[in-house]
Amino acid sequence: MADIPEIHGTVEPGWEGVRDAFANNFAHGLEVGACAFVTRHGRPVVDIWAGDRGPDGTPWAEDTIVNVYSTTKTMCGISLMMLVDRGLVDPHAPVATYWPEFAANGKDMITVAQVMAHTSGLAGFEPAISAETLYDWDRCCEILAAMTPWWEPGTIAGYHAITHGYLQGEIVRRVDGRSLGTFFREEVAEPLGADFHIGFGPELDPRCGELIPHDSNALTDPDIDLESIAGRTASSCHLDATEPQRREWRAAEIPAAGGFGNARSVGRIHSALACGGTVDGVTLMRPETVGRIAEEQYAGPDVILAGDADLRYGLGFGLPSDRVPLPSPNSFFWGGWGGSLAVIDPDTQMSVTYVMNRMAPTLQGETRGGSVLLSAYGALMTGAT
Repeated sequence: MADIPEIHGTVEPGWEGVRDAFANNFAHGLEVGACAFVTRHGRPVVDIWAGDRGPDGTPWAEDTIVNVYSTTKTMCGISLMMLVDRGLVDPHAPVATYWPEFAANGKDMITVAQVMAHTSGLAGFEPAISAETLYDWDRCCEILAAMTPWWEPGTIAGYHAITHGYLQGEIVRRVDGRSLGTFFREEVAEPLGADFHIGFGPELDPRCGELIPHDSNALTDPDIDLESIAGRTASSCHLDATEPQRREWRAAEIPAAGGFGNARSVGRIHSALACGGTVDGVTLMRPETVGRIAEEQYAGPDVILAGDADLRYGLGFGLPSDRVPLPSPNSFFWGGWGGSLAVIDPDTQMSVTYVMNRMAPTLQGETRGGSVLLSAYGALMTGAT
């Protein structure tokens, strides 16, 4: 067993099991630095952090932020659903309704919902691009608009690891006029006082933690069949998890993978959805729109993620399934490469968020955030309020 560092923050009575699960990850040598945040009825009941923010031993502070990779997708999905809530976007309308150039090469009937549910057939970039190209929003969108889908849209799912953010974000930009990062900052993060950023300047660099990749952490598996959809997706933009240390990555708006925050900032935003769209007087969307997020858009295999198991997708979020057996049937979730996890449960008005810097080697199947999540539900079962 490893030494457990001092755990900072606050835990309300009845929620001590979350802290115990969090500490257990450190005790088993699984962590370098991490944080966890739980809200109930919009109120923080767990807000804890511990360890080091990077391999240099600098302590993880209350305001440390790190790249959460695909947990950023939840912020992109929320932004687009806010436009749905305002009647400006119909999720079942063709994307080309809002982005006319997108109709090229057989994409005229791809819907917004198919993009949000990873079934559009645009799982990667073709032609392949470098990580540096991700800093050029217009170029990424031009490539996606010109592509031919890799499968018949709507028939199967294939995780849109990086393209997901540009596809949704360009719809936001075409409808609202603001970039996704600007819309998110002005309409979500600032009103809620949430320290989450999709594109930011050097003034925040001193607070940024450093991700610690696993030895086998590159998204492109050297043994993968490069002709498969999974292989084409991974090789269409090779990332090795060192990119977040670059100033160019931090400045760019990469809304499927480039967001920086911590468990508190992610959970603060998600607490609004857990409470029907409003928290502390700030409304992101109406309760009926929150309910639409959990409407099943696809159930079946994901040719990139699921293997032999089926997954379920709603609008911009994953839904409970045999592969992801969340306790509440109306909850929804997402996570990020390396292990970050975020779950929103409107039935119990609870949100649970876990963020770390030591990365697991796979996109899924990571247990650290899962133990935090299960301990939160355990607290509910024993009467925590």
